[in-house]
Amino acid sequence: MDQFKQISTFAEVASRGSLSAAARAEGVAPAMISRRLDALEERLGVKLLQRTTRKIALTHEGSSFLEDCQRILAELEEAEAQVSERSATASGALTISAPAGFGRQHVAPLIPAFLDLHPGLELTLSLNDRVVDLIGEGIDVAIRIAALSDSNLIGVKLADNKRVVVASPDYLSKHGRPRTLDDLMAHNCLAFSADGSQRGWTFRQNGKNVTIKVDGNMVCNDGEVLHDWALAGRGLAWRSMWEVGTEIESGKLVTVLDEFTAPGNDIYAIFAQRRHLPRIPCRQKSPRLPLGRNFIQ
Repeated sequence: MDQFKQISTFAEVASRGSLSAAARAEGVAPAMISRRLDALEERLGVKLLQRTTRKIALTHEGSSFLEDCQRILAELEEAEAQVSERSATASGALTISAPAGFGRQHVAPLIPAFLDLHPGLELTLSLNDRVVDLIGEGIDVAIRIAALSDSNLIGVKLADNKRVVVASPDYLSKHGRPRTLDDLMAHNCLAFSADGSQRGWTFRQNGKNVTIKVDGNMVCNDGEVLHDWALAGRGLAWRSMWEVGTEIESGKLVTVLDEFTAPGNDIYAIFAQRRHLPRIPCRQKSPRLPLGRNFIQ
């Protein structure tokens, strides 16, 4: 302990430039600092500092020794921080909100393994497609697939996301592959409608976003149903990559009109500022979202 104190005191004096400044920082008398330095130099058998009443200066040996001391002290601090973080465990109640489809497919399957890593945690997963009020509803973290506009929220990007037009290979073999946006008019488009009116499909053309009203004989207010209809070969569907990425990789679905794909709404984990969340060690690995090659993880 005495040897460590001598080394840390030497580094402190060298960085602050005076014994009195180092003494004030540590809350001891300057005489105590001086005694530590004397003991260190006597133990090493070399002069580390040239001391006068006005200033101190490192000797050649002192400069060389200071570099080693600073490295050792930094490594010790890092080692202590890592041990502290590894020994910490998450505890308390954690409430997560996520869009229903995304939550079922990508969040819920990870919860059991996450809780195995943090057994002191009690987790509630709320799945719905409305924008929740984090503070008013007591939500600790919410998954949102949208551009963030609320400056009072903090967002951590989980993955890239975009919407693509997909169809089954069987559908494309029977009806052909659309090459232009106008070709959509000749295809059965599986449209989403929440209130009876069809939502348009958005593309990027000539440097601008354009929304096209599509037509088809199958409309639904549930994206998972549209997904299933596309897999069944019933038409084209405009779906998010988080939903269809696995089927695209397996070849069950094929993307078309890729050159017209518009920038998408990325996937974020958001939380309110200044909320006290249950502690989760930042260095401990947790399961990641298996979103396929089209996402940044």
